[in-house]
Amino acid sequence: MDMALIKTFIQVSETGSFAAASERLFVTQSAVSLRIQRLEELLGHSLFTRSKTGAELTPSGREFESYAQALLRTWEQARQQVAIPAGFSRTLTLGAQVSLWPRLGFRFVDRLRDAMPDLGIRAELGMPETLTRSMTEGVMQISLTYHPTFRPGLMIEEVLADELVLAAPWEHPTIDQMTGRYGFIDWGPDFLTFHNSHMSDLSNPGLTMAMGSLSARYVIGRGIAAYLPARVVKRYLDEGELHLVEGAPTFTHKAWSVWRDDLDEDLATVARKALFEVAELAASETLDVVDQI
Repeated sequence: MDMALIKTFIQVSETGSFAAASERLFVTQSAVSLRIQRLEELLGHSLFTRSKTGAELTPSGREFESYAQALLRTWEQARQQVAIPAGFSRTLTLGAQVSLWPRLGFRFVDRLRDAMPDLGIRAELGMPETLTRSMTEGVMQISLTYHPTFRPGLMIEEVLADELVLAAPWEHPTIDQMTGRYGFIDWGPDFLTFHNSHMSDLSNPGLTMAMGSLSARYVIGRGIAAYLPARVVKRYLDEGELHLVEGAPTFTHKAWSVWRDDLDEDLATVARKALFEVAELAASETLDVVDQI
């Protein structure tokens, strides 16, 4: 069976919309319609009831949904098993948002490699929606994100409370020095609410970056202050490249781990232990910075 048909069915089922599914799959809406039509012809049953408000599963569609998930999961597992490189007995794909790789994701990979030398690891970068889709489709088994989405077959656990701190690349910075020397890093709607409440004078700095911790080198090089995770800032504090802004409030930004519930139990046990060991180390580095405030 053409797996593109199965993937398209799952996306329409999750979003309740042919248009939304087309955006997720990066194809035209007509392509989505043709794929669903082809799948319905193969099964001999209508899978969705179309209306102006979207697409709703028919009884046959609801019956097929669990089989579609199982088909896609089996396909991805088979594809990954066939692709195992010589010298390794199995593989694991994990992903994370860009800001969760420094001092967390990379250390996680190191711990896994030390604990399971026969494990082939694929590490990926992604936005929350991309990570969720990869997890749902079985392409990825573990992900780290600030914005988890619950889906059947996935488990979510809090892994780290990131403290965002205001830091500047000049000595003895204060809040009243921020005018013209501040960049807003978009950490999501909750951070925006916090920022508007506590830092309203800096609500329109003229520079907004939605690149997370990737912004650190940019703001340092341009002499700009910004909110960054304390665990990321620590390195630059130790090297004298960044300095905490006196009197600036902090913001707690929780990070979560997402796990496929069909991950091999022995692998999941080792991976969970490794992740929470490196999370504990990252948390201690965060406390070291927060204690300086």
